[in-house]
Amino acid sequence: MPHVEAEDVAARPVDAGELVETAFAKINLALHVRGKRADGYHALESLFVFTELGDRLTGRIRADGEIRLEMDGPFGPLLDGGPDNLVVKAARALQAHLGGSPGADLRLTKILPVASGIGGGSADAAAALRLLTRLWNAPITPQALERIALSLGSDVPACIGSIPQMVRGRGELLQPQAVEGLTAMPILLVNPGVALSTTEVFGLWDRLDRGPLAAEGLEQLIIEGRNDLEQAATAAAPVVADVLAALGACAGARLVRMSGSGATCFALFDRDRQMAEAAAALRAGRNGWWVAETRIRAA
Repeated sequence: MPHVEAEDVAARPVDAGELVETAFAKINLALHVRGKRADGYHALESLFVFTELGDRLTGRIRADGEIRLEMDGPFGPLLDGGPDNLVVKAARALQAHLGGSPGADLRLTKILPVASGIGGGSADAAAALRLLTRLWNAPITPQALERIALSLGSDVPACIGSIPQMVRGRGELLQPQAVEGLTAMPILLVNPGVALSTTEVFGLWDRLDRGPLAAEGLEQLIIEGRNDLEQAATAAAPVVADVLAALGACAGARLVRMSGSGATCFALFDRDRQMAEAAAALRAGRNGWWVAETRIRAA
């Protein structure tokens, strides 16, 4: 799978008249599934953090009201820029709320793997809402923006702020959650190149409520936290277990877990050197895995 450094993306110039947003990768440091709701959604408790790595969205205003989306980057060819793309849906939803607005020429540089459990599409939609609100100087309240975000997907509201948050319900209940020591902590992301369907993984969940999530500190999160979808994701894609085992064998790994519904897994490290050595070993030994070194983004 392709390898792109975050610095390479950030260094690309922005043309005059363009705005830029980063769609930061979302990581579920823990994900507890508490049950299935009457509306068909699952009741979740999860600690979301975001990394410094993400997709890059640029936009330029156009007067005719049209929304045009082009894509590039290593994973751009895997996506369709048509009306079903979440970036386009976000733009149309914001236009509808505003009762009409100018249009935009958008370009999404897709750095994050598709259908990988790190909120790529949700983060892209949130980045589009942030960018277009600025580009159009849109008069919109935070509450209205959050409602639009939730209509696009359960993870989108949390991706608007891209700060550490405790997320409950189907994604509509957000509470900022500081965990001492997490900010700027090195985090290694590994995806085996398998796209997992969120619907399929939730369908394989064993429906056991293993208790609430507490995240007062990193050690508590490591000892008591879990991802209740790991077993289901491993059943759908056994290679997930290989990724978790490979990360668990890396020297210095503090916490190893799967993010979201997979298949991306992660390891937290105390030092950059530990992360770099782990990344080098994984790249050398596992051809075809996407391996990305980054840090936990500050609030």
